Parts: sequence; C-alpha cells; structure tokens
Amino acid sequence: MTTATNIPPTTDFTVIAGRSSAFYALLAGLAAFVAAGLWAAHTMDVEGHHVTGMNNQIVWGIPHVFAVFLIVTASGALNAASLSSVMGQKMYAPYARLSGLLAIALLLGGLAIITLDLGRPERLMVALTHFNMTSVFAWNVFFYTGFLLLTALYLWTLMERRMNPMTKSVGAFLLAWRLTLTTATGLIFGVLVAREAYDTAIMAPMFIAMSLSFGTAAYLLLLLVTFDVTKRPLDDAVVLGLKRLLAIFVTIVLYFVIVFHGVKLYAAGYQGVERFLLVDGGVITSLFWVAQITAGSLVPLWLLLWRPTAASRTSIAAASALVLIGGIAQVYVIIIGGQAYPLEIFPGKQIIDSSFYDGLAVGYRPSLLEMLLAFGGVAMALLMVVLSMKILRFLPQARTRD
Repeated sequence: MTTATNIPPTTDFTVIAGRSSAFYALLAGLAAFVAAGLWAAHTMDVEGHHVTGMNNQIVWGIPHVFAVFLIVTASGALNAASLSSVMGQKMYAPYARLSGLLAIALLLGGLAIITLDLGRPERLMVALTHFNMTSVFAWNVFFYTGFLLLTALYLWTLMERRMNPMTKSVGAFLLAWRLTLTTATGLIFGVLVAREAYDTAIMAPMFIAMSLSFGTAAYLLLLLVTFDVTKRPLDDAVVLGLKRLLAIFVTIVLYFVIVFHGVKLYAAGYQGVERFLLVDGGVITSLFWVAQITAGSLVPLWLLLWRPTAASRTSIAAASALVLIGGIAQVYVIIIGGQAYPLEIFPGKQIIDSSFYDGLAVGYRPSLLEMLLAFGGVAMALLMVVLSMKILRFLPQARTRD
C-alpha cells in the first residue's frame, strides 16, 4: 500500500470514462438482471403468488429479505458523508459524493423490490394517500421519501459551490433522519407481538448497528473496486479508517446478536423459538451459524484485525464482501426464520388437530421468480451508481491547493 496523504482543501471531481468493452458489458449484464426482475414481477402479478415459494405462513419471502437488506444498507452507506460533514473528518470529504449516491441507489433498489412484490404495484398510490398512523409501515413512507429528498439536498450542497455553507447543517439533519429511519425499520419487527422471534425493543438498536456495518462494507467495497478499476489514487488513511470502523461495527452487531438470543434463551417463554433458530431450524440454523456468525462476522474480523492481512486492500475487500453476505443471511434468519416458527394462537394450550398445520414449523424454498426479482433490485441499484458516475462528477480526480 502507498503512503497515506493529507487531503488538501480543494478537490477536482470528474466522471468515469466508460468507453471500454468491459464497461458496456457491465451495463448490459446489469440491465439484463433488471429486465429479468421486471419479467419475474410481471409473471407473479399475472399468475398470482402461488408460483412463488411463499405460503399462508411465509408471506414475506426472499424479495423482502433483499429489500430490507438494501434499505438498511442504504442508511449506513452515508457513514463517509457523516464523517466528513458532521464529524469534521476532512479526509473523507472527497468521497462523500459517492457515499450519497450509493445511499440513494440502494434505497431505490430496495423500494422497487417491495413495490413489485406486492402483486398489485399500481395500488402503491393507496399506500401513499391513505395513512394509518398507528402502523410503523405508514411511518416508513415518510421516512423513506424524506431520506431520498434529504440525501439529494445533501448532494446538491456538495456539488453546488454556493450551497457549500449548508453542507454541515444538512448533513447533521440527515444523520438524525437516517438513524430514525433505521430505528423505524427495526421496529417493524420489534413491535410485532404475534411472532415470538420478534417482539423486542432491542430490534431497533440492533438494526442501527446492522445498518452501520452493512453500509460501511458496501461503501468500502464500492470504493476499492471503483478506484482500482479506474486507476485513481485512493488514500490509505481513508481505507484504513473505514476498515477500523467496519471492524467496530461488525463487533457491535455480534454483541447485539449475542444479547438478543441470550436474553430470549434465558426467558422460558422464548426457549422454543430459540431452539428452533439455533438448533433445529435446518437451513435457518445453518445460515445462522455458518453464513451469519462464521463467514459474516468472525472471518471478516480475523481478516480486518490480523496483522498480516489488516493492511491488505484485497483482504479488506474480501472482508467487506463477507460482511454483506453475512448481512443477507442475518436478515433471512430474522424474516424467514421468524415466520417459519409456528404462531402461538392459543397461549398455554395444545393444538390436537388442525388442517392448517397450526403448531408446526413451515419450510420455505424461494422460487426462481423470487430470486430474479431480488437480484433485479440489486442490479438496479448498481446500474444507477455506474450510470451516475458516467454522467455526473462523483469521483475525485486530482487535488489542488488554493
């Protein structure tokens, strides 16, 4: 790695060239995934959700897993922007624009998945015009639209010189807004008392920690790949600073997971669902221990903290990718695992017979259509990022002193 440098006051920004065959192949590949996702959504709209792996108990499938993951990650992707504008860490300032761009793209990708997974996406206008303010879902309509508007305003203050004096104020308000947004997303599950796997206020701070971890990993991976492919200088201080933050956030998420499951294991009323998630859940249990805990937490921490790999950009990129994979697994365990465990319709009573499989855990196997819709939303977010970097000046090119 090269020697870290100080960031001068003025930075020039430019677009990516985007003239190579590899660039157009990337655009074509992402566009193909987006088209496949749209086709899958249309098929589910026409045929009905019986063509998916969902059923009467698993009503939120893999599209919702990816949608929640993208939305949570979008909030955390603004960490570099908050560090530069709110915390006064000027070395992150040249990279704040890319942070805002990634946040907007990820949120739009996640919202696109949810909208198309409704089955009747044209009824979105009903949700936008009729609000039940006792529902966390209704609150999120305001939080998501507000997040998009505030992030766009933040980018304007960065990219328009006469708006620069407002950057810190807008950045501070955006920081508070995104923390509130992630809190509300966590409370979707935290206030859902019907599901024993949810129903706890710790979901709110745990989702904030997940957001900081996933967002930092996504942004750091995008930063490393983009600057390597476009042959731009990337300061070691920025990479190592984000790496340290990622290690801290991964540790915090791991702490919340331990507390979350430890407290529920201690409470007699939740030992059944905990045994299902941690021991008897089949695929759910495997994803928890192998993908979420081992590959998504322990291995990244080893790569980020072990001296021989701690300063390697390849290892940092690998750790970031593993954190994202573990993040998807964590959201899968939360959403799918929480639904797979049977509802306790009559607390304290034993069900003798039922034609609706009451009292039994339900399996779930996502269909190809669901996978295409989920990956289509991810491809949409990446396509927005790539095209925006081609059209607008998001990347620092050269630095000059005033």
